[in-house]
Amino acid sequence: MAALAEPNVSLPDGLAIALERVAAVHPECDLANPGTPSATVAVLRQKHGVLDHLVLADSPVVFEGPEGHTVVTDLRVDDVLPDLRAEVESHETHTQGHREALQRLVLAQREVRNTPDGYWVAGANPEAARHGLTGSTKLQEVRSAAVMSDGVSRLVTEYGMATWEEVFTALRTDGPRGLIETVRKTEATDPTGRRWPRYKSGDDATVAYCRW
Repeated sequence: MAALAEPNVSLPDGLAIALERVAAVHPECDLANPGTPSATVAVLRQKHGVLDHLVLADSPVVFEGPEGHTVVTDLRVDDVLPDLRAEVESHETHTQGHREALQRLVLAQREVRNTPDGYWVAGANPEAARHGLTGSTKLQEVRSAAVMSDGVSRLVTEYGMATWEEVFTALRTDGPRGLIETVRKTEATDPTGRRWPRYKSGDDATVAYCRW
């Protein structure tokens, strides 16, 4: 937030500055370790009648305009290690087979994370900020927008239990809390991942909803 408060700083530059600052407060940590914590990033910034966005990994920014909804998301991780991903999804959640397959996938992903042969997320290396999906949209073309983690967007993308139009209707009427409650109620109907194979029963769910 601090890095991007200056409107002349681009979103990639601001994210890179933020990653450098976070790494600098952990001088005794082995930040070169592939298991170093990392995160997806979704940023929406308004300035001078324009909305700038940056998306790194699978937390999307979704715009609602007169012609419908535009989704900006980075799904490059889905193209990495497809065989191991399929193995994880072949097991029910919370089973021993699922845990073992997930561990194999996580270890393999660490080896290609933030490399040209893999995918990019926000970690200790500020270079990752240069690999986000960026763009700009005129504010006059947007009615509202939502910035969310994939723990919310999966209601549409993975579960198929809502359209983006229905998601934005829920945001208008019930707010982010109501939408997240809908996600959790949906996941509760399939706790072991039989209907919707996935890594875990539910993922972190965060939404920021903007209207103009």
